[in-house]
Amino acid sequence: MSSDVAIIGSILLLVMVLGLVALVRTRRQVTTPTERTVHMALHTASLAARSLRTGLTEESAAEALPHLRTLTSAEAVALFDDEPRRLAHDPDDDEIWDPDMLREAARAAASATGDQRRVLVSDPCGAESPVRALIAQPLVAGDASVGVLVVATTRRPGPGMLGAVAEVARYVSSQIELAELDASRARLDRAEVLALRAQISPHFIYNALNTIASFVRTDPDRARELVLDFADFTRYSFRASGEYTVLADELRNIDRYLTLERARFGNSLDVRLHVAPEVLNVVVPFLALQPLVENAVRHGLASKGGGTITITAADEGTDCVITVEDDGVGMDPELLRSGALDALDHSEGAHVGLTNVDHRLRAAFGNDYGLVVETAVGAGTKVGMRVPKFRAGIRP
Repeated sequence: MSSDVAIIGSILLLVMVLGLVALVRTRRQVTTPTERTVHMALHTASLAARSLRTGLTEESAAEALPHLRTLTSAEAVALFDDEPRRLAHDPDDDEIWDPDMLREAARAAASATGDQRRVLVSDPCGAESPVRALIAQPLVAGDASVGVLVVATTRRPGPGMLGAVAEVARYVSSQIELAELDASRARLDRAEVLALRAQISPHFIYNALNTIASFVRTDPDRARELVLDFADFTRYSFRASGEYTVLADELRNIDRYLTLERARFGNSLDVRLHVAPEVLNVVVPFLALQPLVENAVRHGLASKGGGTITITAADEGTDCVITVEDDGVGMDPELLRSGALDALDHSEGAHVGLTNVDHRLRAAFGNDYGLVVETAVGAGTKVGMRVPKFRAGIRP
């Protein structure tokens, strides 16, 4: 009997514990009205940002306006650019946005653009219209006007609504400014790649063509192979698009370059490659290795008639570490302390481009990811870079 009581007591205790756990979980899932309101506002803002981060265009304005209308609690909204030219309005019907109201909205937007101050128009189309006010809030990025948010409301706007419209406009302005910064960064990246292409050594091209010409009569098959390698090298180096590539493609192009240099130097140029297979798909800035290897050949080895170049790509946790080392003439470390990569770039016989690569690495991954140079007179030069194996938003 006592054992039966004990069993029943254990079952009741288990039921109470399970009930308590269920109650706690239920309470955790239930949110307050304020929390739900904040969550919905943030979610709506993120949906608007998704469109605005591409810039202020007719398409992005049309996609963002329904979310902006929700955030302002207004009956209708419109977006104008800095001319001001109407890009889109929401809702896209004539109930509020009839021709007369659109004309009044354009006038308010023009006034707001010129003064960069909010314009409030009461009863813009008279008492017959349901719209009691138009609020034209300028969109300002930095010190420049980038557009106007126009809100139409069927009630007299109070301080709360005016404040909400101002905050939404400020949010829109920040997203447009971020879009412009992204576009500027992309243009800068493309310009730096173009500059790097322009800096590919004319001496290398001249020497490669001379080397190929020397094999035309003595070894036509070798000359044909070198012409194909030269064509593939230039095709990759001058490709039309992409600021990033994968390490495997960079190494493949470096192999073409070194094939052409080995044809010139013969057995006096020794190349050693140590690459961990797991880092071959790591994304690196386009043409990031070319300046390092060409600098090693020209600055490190050409002056002494040959030597050894060692290229290493190692897996180090969340990063990939790539180094290019030569056993050439090296340089005075004091020059590095005073000018670092500029000293290498402008030293006699060096290939210009290391500073370019350093800037691009830091712009893409942060200041912890620039080039590192180790050198000494007569002891060769080692140039290394560290890149993250994954970085959001960066892909080939």
